[in-house]
Amino acid sequence: MRSANPALKGSTFDKFRGTSYSKRMTLSGTVYKTFILLVVLMATAIFTWYQYHLGNPVGHYIVIGMIGGLVTALIVAFVPKTAPLLAPVYAALEGLAVGGISANFESQFNGITLQAVALTFGTLFALLLAYMFRIIKVTHNFRLIVFSATMGIMLVYLTSFILGFFGMSVPYLHSTGPIGIGISLFIVVIAALNLVLDFDFIEYGADRGAPKYMEWYGAFGLMVTLIWLYFEILHLLAKLRNR
Repeated sequence: MRSANPALKGSTFDKFRGTSYSKRMTLSGTVYKTFILLVVLMATAIFTWYQYHLGNPVGHYIVIGMIGGLVTALIVAFVPKTAPLLAPVYAALEGLAVGGISANFESQFNGITLQAVALTFGTLFALLLAYMFRIIKVTHNFRLIVFSATMGIMLVYLTSFILGFFGMSVPYLHSTGPIGIGISLFIVVIAALNLVLDFDFIEYGADRGAPKYMEWYGAFGLMVTLIWLYFEILHLLAKLRNR
């Protein structure tokens, strides 16, 4: 249980024990791959963003992005060797959804997208520094708490999705009152702490000499968490604006 991120399972590196590779996973290589995925995501996000503001429908782009991104993510999660090929595809598909959804929020709350992006990357760099200087230490209890909270959040979201078919919803989850904002803030904190577990996972793989293609896998896992964090921050800011 190295990470609550389903794409970054602790058992991923078990099969590499006792094996030596000429080209190994490195931290710098993973950072470079993550940057590439961010550029790809931003490119497709900008595309749907401008399509929305030109008055063109973007609903189909959002659906393609979300469903295609989910299918691609599942393939990469179960077959890590596909990461060098499919991680950029995942980033491109998710960018379609991110751009369309962000444009929709921006049309309702001017400036909210820039705030969400700034807070997301600010959180990323702040936690990265805290991890590098061991201000935050990844212990067994830390993993257990973050993992349990993440699974609880996923269960609540799944319940909300199922109840939606019957015209019902989970109380306070989407409320703009103090309790609803508190719930969103809690989810944002848990999503952010998942970044720390992702850093630990990537460092763990590099220390054990995982093969080079695992850099793409680590970057992919980090992107999954970043996109989740961005959407949660966007949701929280929208609740605050609605008040």
